[in-house]
Amino acid sequence: MSEAVFSPAAGESSAVEPLPLTGERTVPGIAEENYWFRRHEIVYARLLRRCAGKAVLEAGSGEGYGANMIAGVAARVIGLDYDESAVEHVRAAYPRVEMVQGNLAALPFEDASVDVVVNFQVIEHLWDQAQFLRECLRVLRPGGELLISTPNRITFSPGRDTPLNPFHTRELNAAEMSELLVQAGFRVEVMAGVHHGPELVALDTKWGGSLIDAQIERALAGEPWPEELAADVAGVRTDDFVLWDGADGAWDPDIDASLDLVAIAVKP
Repeated sequence: MSEAVFSPAAGESSAVEPLPLTGERTVPGIAEENYWFRRHEIVYARLLRRCAGKAVLEAGSGEGYGANMIAGVAARVIGLDYDESAVEHVRAAYPRVEMVQGNLAALPFEDASVDVVVNFQVIEHLWDQAQFLRECLRVLRPGGELLISTPNRITFSPGRDTPLNPFHTRELNAAEMSELLVQAGFRVEVMAGVHHGPELVALDTKWGGSLIDAQIERALAGEPWPEELAADVAGVRTDDFVLWDGADGAWDPDIDASLDLVAIAVKP
């Protein structure tokens, strides 16, 4: 599918003020944030078909661009977020999304009321991850799917037990993610990983081995970005990332080298 299909501006009123970039959530339309936005967007793009014609809950919908993408194919989309400003923004910017304010540890929905729960780049922010997953299981109908992504601890905070990102409470590797899902009552159907495609691998080489580190170093130092780095980051496309498609089995053979983990878990 073309990137135009997944434009974050689709269905958004130009009169709506954008949410501020705080570092806790990804916001579309900011050139310096484009790498991270596209890295998040690839998961929505590749898993969107699993939401087609379904009743979908996005638990932790943030800015709302993803819920709005899902609304293009789903029968119904409910967004849930704890932050009042995010809830108000989504209601104003993305009217196709039914927005609810609430706690992810106690989802304000009836048992077996949705077909799909989407939770992308959120679980690492939660204090009680196991409770949240039990709540996802509860609100899903039998056979329903939880689509979940999170940074891979091995590559995101290498060699550390505590996250580098101050907004993260606990990061997971693939085995830890799978264990949490199984303990909550899910069957893990796919454990996939997001990787850099050839264009991003080339940019890694260009910027001393890591385009990510090149961005972080400038941000931490408070230095202006070189024009060339800014242009390279602004030019990153969704399709520059690769999400393993599960064609060779249920587990990405390079999962520990992935940037983000993407699991598809089924309620029996």
